[in-house]
Amino acid sequence: MERIFAPWRIRYILAPKDEGCIFCNYPRDNRDRDRLIIHRGKKSFVMMNRYPYNPGHLLVSPYRHVGDITDLNEEELVDMMKYVRLSEEVVRKVMQPHGFNIGINIGSVSGAGMEEHLHTHIVPRWNGDTSFMAVFADVQVVPEALEETYDKLKEAFDEIIKSTRFS
Repeated sequence: MERIFAPWRIRYILAPKDEGCIFCNYPRDNRDRDRLIIHRGKKSFVMMNRYPYNPGHLLVSPYRHVGDITDLNEEELVDMMKYVRLSEEVVRKVMQPHGFNIGINIGSVSGAGMEEHLHTHIVPRWNGDTSFMAVFADVQVVPEALEETYDKLKEAFDEIIKSTRFS
């Protein structure tokens, strides 16, 4: 029997599961790198998914605690979509994926893990990124540490924001 070691997963296994709403609590504690918050906008923010489907998996969420896209006001909707677009641009520049899955899961039946606070997933995809590991071992291989990916994406976000229309 072969074994695959993923020692970073123990943090998830042992972590308290009642952190409350991460999309409300994380921006409040001003520990952006620890919380993987890459950018803060006026009405929404961008953070990395701590347990990504693929490297570079980002989440864009409004600050306000709402569970459905229909609950957003116009300013929140525009701000959120602006950062979804910027997230795709940054990940494309830094990681050169072949495509993206971008989506919002509303309700637990759709796969929403945090259904009470709306967020958009930006998942970069590469040809062949689903390997035999997922099929045979129910294991996903993420080839880069979250902190390394964070640093690359944060630098690109800051660079693009300084040089464009984003504030």
